Amino acid sequence: MRALVIATHNPGKLREMGALIAPFGFDVKSADELGLPEPEETGATFEANAALKARAAADASGRLALADDSGLAVAALDGAPGIYSARWAGEKKDFASAMARVKRELDAKGARDMSAKFVCALALAEPHGGMEIFVGEAPGHLEFPPRGDKGFGYDPIFVMDGETRTFGELDNAYKHTVSHRARAFAKLAARLKTR
Repeated sequence: MRALVIATHNPGKLREMGALIAPFGFDVKSADELGLPEPEETGATFEANAALKARAAADASGRLALADDSGLAVAALDGAPGIYSARWAGEKKDFASAMARVKRELDAKGARDMSAKFVCALALAEPHGGMEIFVGEAPGHLEFPPRGDKGFGYDPIFVMDGETRTFGELDNAYKHTVSHRARAFAKLAARLKTR
């Protein structure tokens, strides 16, 4: 069984990523479990930040590392919060406050366009070696007030195209088949099958 570190300290993200990677039979540990520091996310894109996290975790742990950088991109806010999605929630990861900020900023602009998408970039890094990146997107729109207590982050305000329920209302097993993260994982899975 090959050792893999999931480069996250976010319990919600770890649950989702752990469930998606489980079929591949890795011996999985999180960066948090291994006591690895969180690198500063200085990249300008989801892909760059995922690569930073994967490289740091792989090199520090000596394990194959999988990192995710993901977030919500709102069209009327010029793609914000985007790579700053987690930072909008502050140090306490208060996503109720972050969702309220999205609403305030949309209202301040008088925005009628509620289109948005979730984006996920996955980076798979070998210790001191190569790296591959896989991107998945889930287009949709925002609805207020927030609905649902499943998922995490901005899930309670996001409705994916073709759905009527927010990600916060979707059963996790179903969400794992349709989300931005699931779409990125499908690309990763296709690559793992050839390794």
